[in-house]
Amino acid sequence: MEPVLIVLIVLVVVAFIALIRTIQVIPQASAAIVERFGRYTRTLNAGLNIVVPFIDTIRNRIDLREQVVPFPPQPVITQDNLVVNIDTVIYYQVTDARAATYEVASFIQAIEQLTVTTLRNIIGSMDLESTLTSREVINAGLRGVLDEATGKWGIRVNRVELKAIEPPTSIQDSMEKQMRAERDKRAAVLTAEGQRQAAILRAEGEKQAAVLSAEGEAQAAVLKADGEAAAIRTVFEAIHDGDADQKLLAYQYLQTLPQLAQGDANKLWIIPSEVGDALKGIGGAFGGMGGQGGGQGAGSSVGPNLTKQPVADGNGSRSVGPANGPRPVDTDQTGSARPRVTPPREYPQIDPE
Repeated sequence: MEPVLIVLIVLVVVAFIALIRTIQVIPQASAAIVERFGRYTRTLNAGLNIVVPFIDTIRNRIDLREQVVPFPPQPVITQDNLVVNIDTVIYYQVTDARAATYEVASFIQAIEQLTVTTLRNIIGSMDLESTLTSREVINAGLRGVLDEATGKWGIRVNRVELKAIEPPTSIQDSMEKQMRAERDKRAAVLTAEGQRQAAILRAEGEKQAAVLSAEGEAQAAVLKADGEAAAIRTVFEAIHDGDADQKLLAYQYLQTLPQLAQGDANKLWIIPSEVGDALKGIGGAFGGMGGQGGGQGAGSSVGPNLTKQPVADGNGSRSVGPANGPRPVDTDQTGSARPRVTPPREYPQIDPE
């Protein structure tokens, strides 16, 4: 019984193994390559699949999802003979499991090497500045070459990205200095523009202020002149309405004359010629009063008022001081005051012989 039991156990185990190898479950977005006696037979898709045990074998299981593969930095020489290290990232997807298995030994390694060689060709025709600023151009060039080369491998390259571009340390220092100089230049230009605009605005403000001040002064002068003109006109009309005679005007003249002597620095007075006529009118007025009340009284009333006043002469005006007294006057028969004329003194003539 024991050998029979052993055989039965062996047969059960073999049947179980055969069953397991017969039923193949392929996950979603995956594929399996089936070979029969070492030759490609078919491709198993997602789901439950039946194969012949011990005859059909599973060669390779391939993930059909999009894959992301980063490649290590690769030294690349630019057109201006500068070595830069470039990191690339490839986004690919297997579209044909059979081609990816039999057309290339290792499609990952093949994609990496193809990426490096294509990248060197593209970067070799560009200088450093173009390399740093033309990522989209480089990505498009890499994708076009890789997509065309990997099509027969059953692989589609969806995207190619440059992860990093690292120039040499000395070049980085030079670039930083250049960028700092550019920023300083822009800052200086902006500062100068701001100062220029501030100066322009300040000048415009001063100009407007000067114009407004001048207009205000002009309007003030006009209003002041109008006020003075109105005052003069009012005084003139009042004088004409009051029918002032020459005596009143002469008296006003005499009231105005002391104002000329105001101030401690006044040593010379300029008297208009009309003052003489005013004085004559005053003298005549007081002379008439003296003719009625006595000639000596007239002389005493006029004298004290004229000792400190400027007196006009026949030339129009002359300067007099407080020490100069009034010219003596006489009254005629009508009682009018007139200047006293002193007869010239006669001297004896001496014969020279």
